[in-house]
Amino acid sequence: MRDVMRFYTGLVERCFNDCVNDFTSKVLSSKEVRKMSMMQKEIMLDTETCVLRCTEKFIKYNERVGQRWAEMNQQLAQAQNLQGTPFPK
Repeated sequence: MRDVMRFYTGLVERCFNDCVNDFTSKVLSSKEVRKMSMMQKEIMLDTETCVLRCTEKFIKYNERVGQRWAEMNQQLAQAQNLQGTPFPK
């Protein structure tokens, strides 16, 4: 559970810092979006797109790190088995 919370906290912190520029508004309803200028809409979409891309990259990165860790751990276990030393628990 601690690892899940650490992952989630890292994701939120990273993407928030990279994508959010200000606190001038909350989530907008479709009625409010229609009243916005094109520039405001583009900024909102850019922020949303940034968050989606950031989240995707963060998840893929963590998956890859996990895969590499598993590969390295397996290689270490095989090397220790070949040497006849028990693998530490």
